[in-house]
Parts: sequence; structure tokens; C-alpha cells
Amino acid sequence: MQLTRIASLLAKGERAVHVKVERAQGSTPRDAGASMLVLESGGFHGTVGGGALEWEALRVARGLFEPGSPRSVLRDFPLGPELAQCCGGRMALRFELFTPEDAAAVAERAAHEETDATTPLALFGAGHVGRALVLALAPLPFRISWIDSRADAFPALAPPNVEMRAPADPVGEIDTLEQGALVLVMTHSHPLDLAIVSRALTGEGFPFVGLIGSATKRARFESRMRDAGIAEAAIRRLVCPVGIEGIDGKEPAIIAASMAAALLRARQDLTGTSS
Repeated sequence: MQLTRIASLLAKGERAVHVKVERAQGSTPRDAGASMLVLESGGFHGTVGGGALEWEALRVARGLFEPGSPRSVLRDFPLGPELAQCCGGRMALRFELFTPEDAAAVAERAAHEETDATTPLALFGAGHVGRALVLALAPLPFRISWIDSRADAFPALAPPNVEMRAPADPVGEIDTLEQGALVLVMTHSHPLDLAIVSRALTGEGFPFVGLIGSATKRARFESRMRDAGIAEAAIRRLVCPVGIEGIDGKEPAIIAASMAAALLRARQDLTGTSS
């Protein structure tokens, strides 16, 4: 996901150093693939583990901005007495400098990275919880199709991993989704909710079909789907309520946090990774 941020910075004339964990052995604070982005103008995004390791990584990264410095270096860090850390493992970090001249190439790499590393999510409903959930998922590895027939329900702007769609027939959008997409339904209408989840549950290739609501709402929907002739196995796939158990609160941000955690768990079950 860092390449997308790098591409945006380069387009603005910024220089940045990408720090990536190439290898992690033994007990380490982050696994291989974790990364951090260090800006020439100051500040950084992400983390490779915190503590003394991260401060040393920042020092090395900022050194690449100096004239005559290499564009890429690989450094090995033992996480022991040398860094005053007690993890006991070992990490190899790759430092790579990016400049505005790299903007076009990085933008192309970022497009491929976003498709390969993210999970598609179809979110039906642009109400208060939908808005809060989109914000909660903004930094997470999801590509979101945000669907609501009410075009004026959407905010003026959305995070870069979100495509806002306002079709006349939201139910029909189920047939346009890519295979493997997660589906989460929270529209302004219970009949519409029912129609969307029914289509998704009887469709192919949707490993997660979630519905906002209580156990009572689930029971009513199950009864109506049985009356409509939907198979019991398909009905059992419905995830409702959605969220992590034990998180109380009816505020949209709290509900969204719980749902985001549930979606990350579903993604991990599908891909074997949460990041």
C-alpha cells in the first residue's frame, strides 16, 4: 500500500525513502513485508517496529537524501544489546530512495500493487454507519465499491480506496462484482437489504455476506428467505449481526470499528494474511 502513497508524494515533487523489512528472523516486532515511508520534508508513515530499531532506520533513511548517497541499501539489524532491545531476533531492512523522476514508473507499480494486495468489498448503504466504516477502512487493504441509489447520500470526497456508485438498481450491482468480493449490506431500506443479501447468498463467489442488524432482524430475514425458496445452506452463510463480540456502543464510529475488525478477520481467513 505504500507505493500508492509514494506515487502521490512524487507527483507533488516530494522525495521519499521506502524502508521495507526484507527478512525477519527469530523474535521481531514486525514480519517481512512491513514498511515505513520517510519523507524528505520531515515525518514518516508506517512502522518497521518502533523503539531504537525505528530511530536507527530513520537515521539511515534520511542519510539517503544527502548528495552522493546510494539510491538503495540493505542493512542488517540484530535486535539485541546493540540496539538496547530485548526481542532477540534479527531484521534486514531495504532502504530505497524515490524522486519525482520516478513518478510515472511508481504510479504504474502502485496500480498493480493495489489490485494484487487488496481485497474487494462491496458496501451497500451510505448512511451514518457506512460513512464511518469507509473512514475506518481507509488505511486498510480493501478496495471498496460503495453503492447507494441515493447519489446525494454520499460525501463530497471519499478515501482513495473507495469508488462511489449510485445505480438505479442496487440489487443488480451484485451481478457486476468481481469474484471473491466481500459483501456488506446496510441500506436505508429493510426490503432492499433483503433483496441484496438474497441475491448475494444465491450468487457465486461471495465468501462473506454480512448484514447490519440484530439477531431479531436476522431471524426475520431467514424466515422470508425460506419462504422465497432459498436453500438452507445459503441462508446459514449470512453473517448477522456483523462485528466483533464484546464491543458495545451504538455510535457509528464504534459500530464501524467492530465491523472493520470483522472484515479484517474475514480477509485473513480468505488470504491467510491481515495486511
